[in-house]
Amino acid sequence: MKGKLIVFEGTDGSGKATQAKLLFQRMFARGLSCREIDFPRYGNPFAAPVERYLRGALGNHPGDISAYASSTFFAVDRFASYKEDWGSFYEAGGIVVANRYTTSNAVHQAPKLPASERLEYLDWLFDLEYHRLGLPAPDLVLYLDMPYEVSEKMLRHREQETGANADIHEQDGGYLRRCREAARDIALRYGWNVVDCAAGDAPRLPDDIHRQVAALVKNTLGLSI
Repeated sequence: MKGKLIVFEGTDGSGKATQAKLLFQRMFARGLSCREIDFPRYGNPFAAPVERYLRGALGNHPGDISAYASSTFFAVDRFASYKEDWGSFYEAGGIVVANRYTTSNAVHQAPKLPASERLEYLDWLFDLEYHRLGLPAPDLVLYLDMPYEVSEKMLRHREQETGANADIHEQDGGYLRRCREAARDIALRYGWNVVDCAAGDAPRLPDDIHRQVAALVKNTLGLSI
């Protein structure tokens, strides 16, 4: 009996890691068999091409590498993670909470293409990962929608707190804007659940967002959380 796969998606700075952690902790506390996973898997050899791409080793701007080429970097990391780490748990009926998944390629790579070519790319992407590579499709995608101006502030605050250097996606404000614009259309087309994460020009409190997320998970998947 296969399990459930719940995916948190959104542009950079939208709070995906926080919401994935809160949902995992909630389900674990209620005795559900669950795991939390995160992509890309920095430090894992299978994620090395992803890291080099994001650090600018293959080009200083996201558009320097085609949507198709960069998508394969991320897909290989996911395939390896499924085989190495969480696949058997999921196949045995476990619940997997993912911070990013195939959906991240959709959000961050489709905007590199003209609007007229994006649907062809998305068909290719989902066929590659869900059929040819055999990765499970999500049972629920929660798209955390944060206005660019708000997420930009959160990104810069995170950089100051952690000292981490921004990757080539995070450095390009115009690219992040295009990602959000494209993502809202993609979410509508594929039936993702959109969670508005800002009230005006300020982010909503994480616990407030979490309550909405928990209700969506309960109502959509019928989980006792």
